[in-house]
Amino acid sequence: MKLIRLPLAVLAFTVMTTASAHAASCGNTSAGFGAWLERFKREAVSKGISKRAVSSALNGVTYNRTVIRLDRNQKSFKLSFNQFWKRRVNNAMINRGKRLMKRHGRTLSRIEKRYGVPPSVIVAIWGLETGYGANSGKMRIFRSLATLAYDCRRSAFFKNELMSALKIVHRGDMSPKQMRGAWAGEIGQTQFLASSYIKFAVSADGNRRRDLIRSVPDVLASTANYLRAYGWKRGKGFGPGQPNYPVIKQWNRAGVYVKTISRMARMLDGR
Repeated sequence: MKLIRLPLAVLAFTVMTTASAHAASCGNTSAGFGAWLERFKREAVSKGISKRAVSSALNGVTYNRTVIRLDRNQKSFKLSFNQFWKRRVNNAMINRGKRLMKRHGRTLSRIEKRYGVPPSVIVAIWGLETGYGANSGKMRIFRSLATLAYDCRRSAFFKNELMSALKIVHRGDMSPKQMRGAWAGEIGQTQFLASSYIKFAVSADGNRRRDLIRSVPDVLASTANYLRAYGWKRGKGFGPGQPNYPVIKQWNRAGVYVKTISRMARMLDGR
């Protein structure tokens, strides 16, 4: 193949253009966010998301510096188990969980029959994630996810989550105004990422809409469906070294969190 020599000016222009295109795919300041968001909107429509869903979710969305600060400052999972347990669990929380297991006993029994996951595990996750729905978060999901999708640290991961959130709106489960949650875009009373919402959220209250923010039956059943999908073994133990302990790791890979779910569930069972 003949080697073609380009003038230095052309080479420099090519390098600068390539670098600019690469830089525009993400950013570490708010400077290019608006242009990036417009490109993402077009991409979403090209992938089958309705223009109406894209506009209602993303028009007027702005960069959120608070989300970036929180993303850079995650420290709780670096605690020892005892420190983490003391910070997250107390007797009042255990006692409330037991009351909720009785209140939602019929629902939880139906869920265990269908998915094989015991009530105590589901309720432990519910309590740890949001205090049984009391602290689901108030941040706008689309602003958080758009900010993190644009940010270079984990752009590809959160771009997928943003696209998944748009699918939730597109299929009519929730409106963008209803989608408020934690700073990293987690949705609902057990804090599903949008991609997990798409894969595992189910309707268990009879209305055929998957609402993990307001419907407790949907929340509990979807959580069980998630665990079953990752290999939950009906009737098997979930303590350290037991068959279902690795499945809990699929919920949250932080060792202290997994151990806390397991221990809290055993206490809810009275063990």
